Amino acid sequence: MKIISVQEHSLGAELGLKPGDKIEAIDGSRVKDIIDYRFKVADENIRLKVRQNGEWVEYDLEKDEDDDLGLEFEDMRIRKCANDCIFCFVDQNPPNMREALYFRDGDFRMSFLHGHYITLTNMGWKELKRIVEQRLSPLYISVHVTNPDKRLDMFLYGKDDFLLKKFEYLTENEIELHSQVVLCPTWNDGSFLEKTIEDIHRFTPMARSMSIVPVGLTMHRKGLPYIPSVTKEYAEKTISLYEDYDKRFRHPDGSRFVVLSDEWYLTVGKDVPKSHHYDNLELEENGVGQVRNFKELWNNFDEPKIEKETRITIGSGILISETFQNWFIPKLNAIPNLTVNYVPIKNELFGKNEVTVTGLLTGGDIINQLKGKDLGEKVIFSERIVNETSGEKTLDDLTLKDISNAIGVPFYVSPDEPEEFFKVLAAD
Repeated sequence: MKIISVQEHSLGAELGLKPGDKIEAIDGSRVKDIIDYRFKVADENIRLKVRQNGEWVEYDLEKDEDDDLGLEFEDMRIRKCANDCIFCFVDQNPPNMREALYFRDGDFRMSFLHGHYITLTNMGWKELKRIVEQRLSPLYISVHVTNPDKRLDMFLYGKDDFLLKKFEYLTENEIELHSQVVLCPTWNDGSFLEKTIEDIHRFTPMARSMSIVPVGLTMHRKGLPYIPSVTKEYAEKTISLYEDYDKRFRHPDGSRFVVLSDEWYLTVGKDVPKSHHYDNLELEENGVGQVRNFKELWNNFDEPKIEKETRITIGSGILISETFQNWFIPKLNAIPNLTVNYVPIKNELFGKNEVTVTGLLTGGDIINQLKGKDLGEKVIFSERIVNETSGEKTLDDLTLKDISNAIGVPFYVSPDEPEEFFKVLAAD
């Protein structure tokens, strides 16, 4: 593992470690990645094997348990998913976008570190044993369907991956698992969905949750198997069925196991469930309870004092537009000296009728639909439109500055928290 920086006055600095040095082994065992490093470096007494200037150097180090060496490493290489799922969003991207958008992440380490959902088809028993040994919990597992034949149809993997045996092994060894079903009409719904919930529910309480999310389809599904769209009628039916599943499949303590993502409710124009519905599951990054969390934050915010007349524009995707128009924007416009204009943005690149979430909006669509409008002093969108790593570029590689220049006013992104939003509002 290559060191890219060493904190001043850290244990690593005291040893003389420098950027460019490589950690090769700890206590005689090769260090494979950042998770492996963290696990092995936690002991009080360690032997560190480092490659420095082309030579091997060993250090015997005595430290307090869990003391950090103050080292940062280059990003680890992410393992590619072995599946070719019929609903994979990667295959539905338009051409000529940045290379990273065509990469399928199937790395269990990213599931542990960042909450990414991965399929167990990509994990052999060696990886499973490592998860147990290093206590990599919780993990986030894309299940989709448990029927072996249907899994082969949907994953296009080519062989049985022994999903339920892997669930059994991990949960018996007290690894907490959050599962997900991407629901594809006519493929894994109906009796397949009920059996999937039943099969995974057997592993409660360590199988902590099952999120059901609607399949995301774009207009770029050329050469891919046909999947019907999730209509308003289908969403209504799913919500109705869910109420039965929710009653039947609970944890032993009565807490909730199955949850629906916010999209189901927004599609039919219903308010999302109250906070207690989610039983502290904290699945907002999977779109479960995200809108409710947003509402809770803005129901109890400290109203700022705005000294001068301020006019701004806020935009979002179409899915959340009713909530913004009827609830959020009026709340902002009730603040003295603040006038907020709202513009819902259609996703022309991915399909305006297919993709309606804010997080998949592109800079190009934002520019085309804002340009020439009276936008006030600045425009603010959710930070979900930019990539997680840099926080600067949209899916079509435009920066915030690019958008600002094109629309003629400063363009900003903001987290959900009111305090952060008002900081952006006050920024020059």
